[in-house]
Amino acid sequence: MAASGLRSYIIRRLLLLVPVLLGATLLIFAVSQMFSPVERASLYVRDPKQLRNIDEIIKKYHLDDPFFIQFSHWLAEVLKGNLGWSKSVNMPVARAIVEFLPATAELVLYAAPLIIFLGIKMGVLSATHRDTPLDHATRTLAIIGWSLPSFWLGIVLLAVFYGVFGLFPPGRLSVEASIYVNSPNFIRYTKLNTIDALLNGQFWIFVDALKHLVLPVATLVIINIALLMRITRSSMLEEMSKLYVMMARAKGLDDKVVVNKHVQRNALISALTVSGLLTASLLCGVVITETVFNYHGIGYWAVHAAIQLDIPAVLGFTLFSALIFVAANLIVDIMYAYVDPRIKLG
Repeated sequence: MAASGLRSYIIRRLLLLVPVLLGATLLIFAVSQMFSPVERASLYVRDPKQLRNIDEIIKKYHLDDPFFIQFSHWLAEVLKGNLGWSKSVNMPVARAIVEFLPATAELVLYAAPLIIFLGIKMGVLSATHRDTPLDHATRTLAIIGWSLPSFWLGIVLLAVFYGVFGLFPPGRLSVEASIYVNSPNFIRYTKLNTIDALLNGQFWIFVDALKHLVLPVATLVIINIALLMRITRSSMLEEMSKLYVMMARAKGLDDKVVVNKHVQRNALISALTVSGLLTASLLCGVVITETVFNYHGIGYWAVHAAIQLDIPAVLGFTLFSALIFVAANLIVDIMYAYVDPRIKLG
């Protein structure tokens, strides 16, 4: 019965994705209407040579026709994987996303678990030690971290650790490691440098890539940990004030058992939502952090595309971001059902 309830819950959530995605694509395409048909022609090409025949493209894809006719042709191209040509990197938008996403994914791979673990852990400690020096210290650290501009923190970390001590350089790899990675001797399985280095048995490249990840990961953790900590703390305090907790304590249950088995499980619902959306936002590119550390991820590409008014790239990036957030919400909804079985009945 429980399995069938979970199955129907997941099916309902999957069906809801269709109108949400359709609405997102409709809104994204509506923004493109601010540009002329000539400027929008690059949304439909896979090779810049095709742009020599602008009039044919405008006619073929009905760029002078009513909105919904244009939208149907654009959506058909998107479903075929054609997101247009990105002039900022001189390649198709779909290929650009594939090229730049692994760098950001690698950043998230190391930053997100640390943010989630430390944020929840600090929130729980702060709540269970309410109004103690530990509570005040964790809250102060969280406020300081949340208040620091990411570009300022990134520059300070670079100035101290790389400028003064010569540690943790910017970029993704050193020149020597980059040459080896791009040679025929190195097989790119995932395009994540640390993972591929281990799969190729090149531990020195793994260490090199890890050194380049330290500062951007530290910046993301320091900046983002505060929100999750505060959400977890407030959820824990709310749960700890409820009647079932008081009754459990009155029955003589150990306080650690009450907190770990009951309070944390219920308080995790809010933390789960924030964690999912936070991971999605990181995957969509951390523009400032990637720019400061010269880390060529998807956010770095998106900001340079926007500066150069690369319309297909900006729309492709926006569409990708919408897809990531919709997928993140679906995953969070499914995890809800495991954390709190009562949700399946809603």
